[in-house]
Amino acid sequence: MARPPAFQRATVTRIVKESVDARTFVLAPHVAPIPYRAGQFCTFKVIIDGRALYRSYSMSSAPETDAEFTTTVKRVAGGAVSNWMHDHLTEGDEIEVAQAAGRFCLRDTEVPLLGFSGGSGITPLLSLTKSALATTERRIRLLCADRDAESMIFEVALAELAARYPGRLDVVRHLDSAGGFLDAAAVRGFVGADVLADHYICGPEPFMEMVEFAVPDGGTVFSERFGTPAPRAAAAAPTPPAAQPAPPTGTVTIILNRKRKSVPRKDGETLLESARRAGMAPPFSCEAGNCATCMAKVTSGHATLRQNEALTDSELAEGYVLTCQAVPDTESITVDYE
Repeated sequence: MARPPAFQRATVTRIVKESVDARTFVLAPHVAPIPYRAGQFCTFKVIIDGRALYRSYSMSSAPETDAEFTTTVKRVAGGAVSNWMHDHLTEGDEIEVAQAAGRFCLRDTEVPLLGFSGGSGITPLLSLTKSALATTERRIRLLCADRDAESMIFEVALAELAARYPGRLDVVRHLDSAGGFLDAAAVRGFVGADVLADHYICGPEPFMEMVEFAVPDGGTVFSERFGTPAPRAAAAAPTPPAAQPAPPTGTVTIILNRKRKSVPRKDGETLLESARRAGMAPPFSCEAGNCATCMAKVTSGHATLRQNEALTDSELAEGYVLTCQAVPDTESITVDYE
């Protein structure tokens, strides 16, 4: 069954300071436990100055090893939600959280797992590491890049796991303050003979692009993005024809919060952009096809997704789309956020 992003309230039962600018929030959902796989994320809804904002954060817990449900959030300069969570959330407070989503998960294999993290990108990698250590015999190596020693996240947790699983987990820490930014040569040196490993990459966009291009061909690469998609992904989107296009025809109809609005269809415009043009306030977060916050169902017509890292094949077959990536390819289309 598809999983529309319904939100439920959860109580913050504990807050753990992981580094100078990262906090782990232990959550107790009110209605029911949130089922999830290691490596997935949840979307959070907060109200700031009367406006609903949505952000997606990975779980640092793993269902196979942790009784508590946790997410880890790094304070981002100018980040409205991350700063609000750090400055305003205290133990006993409540926050709205959606069901888990994402494909940054373990596959059924015994090949080595190599993880590459930049800053808070270690959060889903910790979850994956816990799960893989507990449920497989895989060998795991992590290359973690951090700004400086004060910024290192999960230093103690990873050291304890390495001690508990000797010979199976190796963690290498790279500090930009001591050695400059991690480069492609260091990545290739870290990979070494494990070319056929599963490579999991999460961090700031420049870091991820560098690692993706540096990892030798042969293994399987999994990337988790919460920001702007890589330029090469954007370049793959259709480009407008050189000739002057004919004026578009047809309509885009949006159903949201029991309201229905229609606007003339514009060539190349996503459903999310159409909804905004209609004066509506649809939910969204990453705008990169990764988080499913903007998920809605096409009830008539059809749209093509420029990028999809969140919806399953069955959800796509049922008509669900990521409205931030969905461009209508029929004259008229109706999409329902309900």
